[in-house]
Amino acid sequence: MENIYIYMLVALAFLAIADLVVGVSNDAVNFLNSAIGSKAVSFKTIIIVASLGVALGAMSSSGMMEVARKGIFNPGEFMFDEIMIIFMAVMITDILLLDFFNTLGLPTSTTVSIVFELLGASVCVAVLKIYSDDAQSLLDLGKYINNEKAIEIILGILLSVVVAFTVGALIQFISRLLLSFKFQDKPSIYGAIFSGVAVTSILYFILIKGVKNASFMSENIKGIVAGSPLEIIGISFLLFTLLSYLIIHYTKNNIYTIIIIIGTFALAVAFAGNDLVNFIGVPMAAYNGYLDWSGSGQLATEYSMSALAEAVEANNYLLLAAGLIMVLTLWFSSKAKAVVKTSVDLSRQDNVKERFEPNYLSRSIVRVSMLASEGFNNLLSPSSKAYIEKQFEKPMLIASKTEDLPAFDLVRAAVNLMVASVLISIATSMKLPLSTTYVTFMVAMGTSLADRAWGSESAVYRVAGVLNVIGGWFFTALSAFVAAAIMAVILFYGRGYALSGLLVLATMLLIKNYLSHRKNSKVQKEVDSLQKAESSSTQGVIVESASNIANVVKRGNKIYTSAINGLATQNHKLLKKNKKNIEKLSNEIDDLRDNIFYFIKNLEEPSVTASNFYINILGYLQDMAQSLDYISNVSYKHINNNHKKLKFSQIKELKEIDEVMEQLFNDTKTAFDNNSFEDIGLVLKEKNAILEMVTEKIQKQVERTRTEESSPKNTTLYFSLLLETKDLLKATMSLLEEYHDAHDSDVVPATLPVIDEEE
Repeated sequence: MENIYIYMLVALAFLAIADLVVGVSNDAVNFLNSAIGSKAVSFKTIIIVASLGVALGAMSSSGMMEVARKGIFNPGEFMFDEIMIIFMAVMITDILLLDFFNTLGLPTSTTVSIVFELLGASVCVAVLKIYSDDAQSLLDLGKYINNEKAIEIILGILLSVVVAFTVGALIQFISRLLLSFKFQDKPSIYGAIFSGVAVTSILYFILIKGVKNASFMSENIKGIVAGSPLEIIGISFLLFTLLSYLIIHYTKNNIYTIIIIIGTFALAVAFAGNDLVNFIGVPMAAYNGYLDWSGSGQLATEYSMSALAEAVEANNYLLLAAGLIMVLTLWFSSKAKAVVKTSVDLSRQDNVKERFEPNYLSRSIVRVSMLASEGFNNLLSPSSKAYIEKQFEKPMLIASKTEDLPAFDLVRAAVNLMVASVLISIATSMKLPLSTTYVTFMVAMGTSLADRAWGSESAVYRVAGVLNVIGGWFFTALSAFVAAAIMAVILFYGRGYALSGLLVLATMLLIKNYLSHRKNSKVQKEVDSLQKAESSSTQGVIVESASNIANVVKRGNKIYTSAINGLATQNHKLLKKNKKNIEKLSNEIDDLRDNIFYFIKNLEEPSVTASNFYINILGYLQDMAQSLDYISNVSYKHINNNHKKLKFSQIKELKEIDEVMEQLFNDTKTAFDNNSFEDIGLVLKEKNAILEMVTEKIQKQVERTRTEESSPKNTTLYFSLLLETKDLLKATMSLLEEYHDAHDSDVVPATLPVIDEEE
């Protein structure tokens, strides 16, 4: 029997390693987004600094390990075998849940996951114990669960959302009022004072309040920290302010960059110190429980785990090993970068392709906020409003580098790091497993709101994004509770067989998600995706956009043929897939149109005529996509509604048109693939013949309708297909004429200079 528990411990060890990798991929957003978004230093420097912080934080997290042992349930009410079932259910659920969110690129809370998994699994096992004991009822459930501590943790997590957002917005508003967006032009003393406040708060709470719980800290140092907090804060502020002033005045270094480096290090320390329990707390508790039970000589089903309620010193070597795994994950995880992107995009100061669609709730929140803002403004004097507006004036952007600009400036990045690290460290010093994801994400959202990053053009999208992420957190809590409970039931009754099956299932799902993530990453870079034009002349745009036209024509040809074939064979599945393909193509063309603003800004004054050409071809591409979209949709709707099949003569005529269209599209694709723009003239010569062919088919259908056609739906569909095919042809030919007329082989295409940027 003892072998199964050794098997469980080995499995928990491997799950802990995997959970560290998956968890850090998810939580990297917590301490990387500010430094990455501000582009204060290179990505490599950010990772080095964060790695050092994570390693130190891991060594200071021993006090938090109590949460896994006794923070959610009362261990003395469970036997050793039941505790192991709870821990196995938690770890299997945790790794699958976090990997699922990572694959979606959404930041979620590892703290919420572990808390609700522990709650779900322990409640489930407790209910099973009560059910098997006639002397107990569900009213006895309270003695199994540490209600007071569990409620304290859950309320702390929920309250942190409001506190983080509010404090972040307030501090950022005050900082911007004092420093403005032109903070580099302010006197040195402004930056020195800001640096003094920021560095003092960060280092006090991280390196003193947080690290004081580390087992390697001496009792003398702990005594000094506990007895003289105000003196330490005052001396630190004066020292760091003076030091910052000297750095600014004499070395000319950017003090805000230094603050961000220190803040990134400090937040990494806070993250590791607070969140390491989420990844290895359960396996370490299981190991401690096994040591107690194995030396007792009692049966696993009879040995009470009250020993877990006692204080246990964490193994520093295990903490260090966990820290090293976290560091390696930071360097090599591609999923970490995907999760960071979501948070950075939602905080971005400039316009960006929004990832989330607005909804009723986001629109309502924005409307109410705008009314509240107007009401607040009415209370201010004209001079106050003028001063505030002056402080929030943004500097002019460099047009040729618009897309390369940071998501936000150094002041906001510094405030993000300062506020988040202080809030997390306060919770860590109180041994509360605060959600670092909640805190850092909501601080970033609060500072972006205060910084007016959510303007009228982006507010509904950003609010919708925040609501999506927060909704994901609540979904995490519910799914963690339910999934862990289900896992516990399976393990409770299935024991060793169930454990083997669940481990195999978990491994297969992790591999599947990994392969899916790799595939999706490649899809984003696939050859058929459309690329933004960046050239600065008409001839340059012609050459640069040729691959886009070839791709649209290739995919349009496939979409048109699939629609006709789907109708001919009444293939519902093919037509449904076709709808998705045209939707993807339409979205990519819309993305190109959204880029017009940046394209025009990048143009040099003598080359503005290139914008007219680019706008025209995008218009024709959109016309082509709309025609294909209509053809695909009416075909799908006809089959989906089980309408009468088209007649053989109608299908035959459509296939004849399809063959001619296919030849046209293939010739066009070849011309653009080879940049043989002179050959476009040969394709244009076929215009009248193809249009006459379609007109002839329309006339035949008119005659059929008058004499033999009996289905109104078929007639409507057939006319719609032919008329929309004519529109598709006209849009395609107009596109070709635009290229044919604008191309000049004697002119060398001009392009934008390539700007090297350090990774």
